Amino acid sequence: MTTAQVSNFTLAFLVFLALCFVFMNGFHDAANSIATVVSTRVLKPYNAILYVAFFNFAAIWLFELKIAAAVATGLVNPSLIDHYVIFGALAGALSWSVVTWQYGIPSSSSYALIGGMIGAALAKSGVNGLVSSGIIKVMLFVVLSPTIGFILGGFIMLLVCWLFRRKAPSKVDSWFRKLQLVSAAYYSLGHGANDAQKIMGIIWLLLISAGYMSTADKAPPSWVIISCYVAIAAGTMFGGWRIVKTMGQKLAQLKPVGGFCAETGGAITLTIASLFGIPVSTTHTITGSIMGASSTYRAGSVRWGLATNIVWAWVFTIPASAFVAAIAYYLGQFVL
Repeated sequence: MTTAQVSNFTLAFLVFLALCFVFMNGFHDAANSIATVVSTRVLKPYNAILYVAFFNFAAIWLFELKIAAAVATGLVNPSLIDHYVIFGALAGALSWSVVTWQYGIPSSSSYALIGGMIGAALAKSGVNGLVSSGIIKVMLFVVLSPTIGFILGGFIMLLVCWLFRRKAPSKVDSWFRKLQLVSAAYYSLGHGANDAQKIMGIIWLLLISAGYMSTADKAPPSWVIISCYVAIAAGTMFGGWRIVKTMGQKLAQLKPVGGFCAETGGAITLTIASLFGIPVSTTHTITGSIMGASSTYRAGSVRWGLATNIVWAWVFTIPASAFVAAIAYYLGQFVL
């Protein structure tokens, strides 16, 4: 990779901007981790935030940095990355995340970041700057992650209903109120592993492009890893209550058993993606799982009109953030 001349101030500013994004990711995607456990009244909101924030951070000890490597080398040709591309990508991703949070739309911060990378790279060098195999994989999982979540959430719900078909509903509810603490922790580990690592890949690229690291390095510095996990946990602690309401109350009415099935289905999907280094959307995944678990129990429990609006937000995420990122790339050459 050709190194670019970057002042220490510019480098510090871009690292700060990246950490702001991962904080916003935790803030924006707090709904993914806590919507079900709060909406089923298993935990009070404040307790739920502290609980899942801890497990967001705990992922640092359990998962390899395969997602970070995929973002760093699997989407855009690393030789073309400079601080202007990084600035454009972060500006595009942050802009979309703020807008969707403001309107309570559970869009994907992850795909906003990927869209930002694509838009800034296109602005610099056209399609030649993109890694087609990595882009195709991401686009494929835009569809596959909520679909797999839907199937797993529905299957686990069917299995639970069959296993506990002769038990009193009040007893089942009591059991799953406790089990939902386990499923929420499991899901939060997957959320932390997948989403915190995406921004690690961005900072890793920035440090390489600025000449502070070499392409031979197999991982970003420890301070990058720790700061990203701290930032996403802190963002989760502040929460995004508009989106919690959409995910856990407006989209579907959940009971503890449904919350457990949705979280478990989503967590399994995220675990598989993290183990294979596939950057997926935690928002897409848990939304699909909630819909799968709820519709299996009772099809009318899902508000399909709202679900359609959410899907449209997903469709626009990558192109909208890419468009803003392309503009920010050109502006960055004047302000950085």
